[in-house]
Amino acid sequence: MDTEKMLKCLMLVVLFFFPSCTSIDTLTANQSIKDGQSLMSKEKNFALGFFSPGNSSHRFLGIWFVKVREQTAVWIANRNDPINGSSGVLSINKYGNLILYDSYNRPVWSTDVSVQGTTSSVAHLLDSGNLVLVQESNNKLLWQSFDYPTDTLLPSMKLGLNRRTGLDRYLTSSKSQEDPGVGDYSYKLNPTGSPQFFLYNGSTPYYCSWPWPWRSLAATTPADYSINFVYNQDEISYFYILDDPTIITRVVLENSGSLRQFAWNDGDNQWKERYVEPKYRCDTYGLCGAYSKCNPDNVNKFECSCLPGYEPKSPRDWYLRNGSGGCVRKQLGLSMCGNGEGFAKVAQLKPPDASKAAWIDLSMSSTECEKACLRNCSCTAYIRRDIDGKRTGCLAYYGKLMGSLEYTNEGLDLYVRVDATELAKYKEKSNGFLDKNRKLVSVLLPVAVTMLLVSFLAYMWLRKKRKTKVKRKLPHQSFNVTTTKGSLDGDELKYSSRHPDLVVFDLSSMVAATENFSLGNKLGQGGFGSVFKGQLSNGQEIAVKRLSKCSLQGIEEFKNEVMLIAKLQHRNLVKVLGCCIQGEEKMLIYEYMQNRSLDFFIFDHTRRSSLNWVQRFEIILGIARGILYLHQDSRLRIIHRDLKTSNVLLDAEMNPKISDFGMARMFKGDQIQDRTTRVVGTYGYMSPEYAVFGRFSRKSDVFSFGVVVLEIITGKKNNVSYQDHPSLTLIGRVWELWKEDRALEIVDPSVKESYVSDEVLRCIHIALLCVEEDAGDRPTTMAVLLMLSSEATALPSPKQPAFIFGRPLNESDSVVGQPSYSVNQVTITSFQAR
Repeated sequence: MDTEKMLKCLMLVVLFFFPSCTSIDTLTANQSIKDGQSLMSKEKNFALGFFSPGNSSHRFLGIWFVKVREQTAVWIANRNDPINGSSGVLSINKYGNLILYDSYNRPVWSTDVSVQGTTSSVAHLLDSGNLVLVQESNNKLLWQSFDYPTDTLLPSMKLGLNRRTGLDRYLTSSKSQEDPGVGDYSYKLNPTGSPQFFLYNGSTPYYCSWPWPWRSLAATTPADYSINFVYNQDEISYFYILDDPTIITRVVLENSGSLRQFAWNDGDNQWKERYVEPKYRCDTYGLCGAYSKCNPDNVNKFECSCLPGYEPKSPRDWYLRNGSGGCVRKQLGLSMCGNGEGFAKVAQLKPPDASKAAWIDLSMSSTECEKACLRNCSCTAYIRRDIDGKRTGCLAYYGKLMGSLEYTNEGLDLYVRVDATELAKYKEKSNGFLDKNRKLVSVLLPVAVTMLLVSFLAYMWLRKKRKTKVKRKLPHQSFNVTTTKGSLDGDELKYSSRHPDLVVFDLSSMVAATENFSLGNKLGQGGFGSVFKGQLSNGQEIAVKRLSKCSLQGIEEFKNEVMLIAKLQHRNLVKVLGCCIQGEEKMLIYEYMQNRSLDFFIFDHTRRSSLNWVQRFEIILGIARGILYLHQDSRLRIIHRDLKTSNVLLDAEMNPKISDFGMARMFKGDQIQDRTTRVVGTYGYMSPEYAVFGRFSRKSDVFSFGVVVLEIITGKKNNVSYQDHPSLTLIGRVWELWKEDRALEIVDPSVKESYVSDEVLRCIHIALLCVEEDAGDRPTTMAVLLMLSSEATALPSPKQPAFIFGRPLNESDSVVGQPSYSVNQVTITSFQAR
């Protein structure tokens, strides 16, 4: 063996931990590849050879990344026909085909193409990962692996249908990590109607993508790669291309039914997830049945609702939160063809399944689209949108409308055909009072204007009188409104003053709202200061968080919370209404939470019984939704750093809302971890890497979430001590019982009449995964939510968690400002500096 080949062998062994000792660049008719040999691409990006996945003893011929330490196969030839032993051979036979033989010289797999003439064939492995078979004389392509994908999509690999040859390229999942055989799931492009991808479980649709070209690719495509969709008489296909070819990426259809994109991170030698489909529970095909829409944000309520003109087919099933039966038209006997029907607009939707679309026209005006649908008695709805600034596309539906999702700001308007009665209701609702009562308005309008003017003058007089009264009281207040060094002026919060949803209140209005910060309105005390209940002049109830002069938290925390939470809008995050800055006085004004905080209930022997298991599970889901929004779905990537039960507030319907963002940190788009020398938070909820080394990431919040889940399930604080094991923490106690299959013994006795044991055990299992010592072993927030939402998702075995042992903390040992429970304490942040 020459020196160059020896160096290649040594590089493969040392860097990539693969036993191939020889490699070739081209496979010709007089060569073969045996077990222990490989075919290498020109730039050594990919290798073709034999391998055994996981702990399997079978051998497979496949292609894998060379520059990735963790061996990752992207294509397998004999995925359903494994070879026993290590005597497989790949060669080119006399007919010019690639053929794979097992140890008994029996053919296992072949390209099976017809080669014309007597010219021999050669095989090349391209740097794109594509194995090609070409005629040696003219380099004509005979066969390529990209036409026969397994479970992985690589850049420039096409998925879709070649209409001329009938070749259909699609992904199929493997059975398991050890068995790459064809599994239950497939990801195919449906060319009928408006083309879209379907994820199938067997032959049953499990998820469908947006139809082409109705979603703006520019709004959903990352900046480092471009998406291409080919749609002509010869081909319907999709592929993506990387702008930077040095980036190693892949899209994988996993055996769990998830389609995920990963990128290889050289820094920590790990695959990093970039996106996943399906993302929400609402993504499940047919979850809400026909003629309905699903709202993924309704985590604490039923996510399904009917489209205009329709009602639940089975009201009883919908009451039991089963929407699979869908909806039916309200007046089944009334014809909707030429009887004064029209269209009701449903805004911001992911379009329904478009494989049943009656027709598509990419050059039709909005008016023409509506008229064309109205002329067709079978047309049930239509969508119109600007395609490229020059054309207006029209997508019309007939038959059932299935799979509509509500979006906050990315959806399209769906125009649903309704009968004359429903159309009249819709117009009355949309036009409002003026259109319905034009004559009455013309009479009352002058009177209303006069009364409004009088009311305005009276308001200005009362306001002036109230200000005079407040000024008389101010000298007797315990606070100083003079400007001092270190105070926060208006310029520093210029964002707040111009944010459309954030109001800057004056001090006098806060004094009036809280009745001079009376003790009777005080809700609680935290690390930030005191929290007071108040009522604005319009009657709205508020919670006022007032920075204490002796608080260890200061201006930076105040600015941080104002700047962050003003940009965050989610049903599971507490809403900030405004702030007040005057001299040394700094306050945050929040929506008032009638049911205070989560710890107010679960740690009280009397109140905990009012929370049954169904409510506790919905609270767990709501918290997970809120964290997912912070980590992934919001415009900013936020790490909370102080997630605990006292920072989870409950509204009138017991919906959870995460609060207290004074210690939160904002990450850049590509940032995954940061470090601080100032560790803040609450003992018991801090992850080990944060408490010891000051390192924090999204996995730090996942750890805190796991602790909160255990507290919700057990009704016990994380620093509780046990008589039989006084050194164990709550985490340690749950872990000991889990190992002995006795985990249900620690469930809060007040919910034992209402819980389902499998569901509780699954939640304990997920919580133990969240509190594992190594941050890399903990699941992502998205994975946690999928595990909570779907019982079909397999869970890995938890490893021994962190902080099993520890001394119990008394109230005096709590970090600064931590009471036994919070009372609507929007800012209780426990604090420890070093």
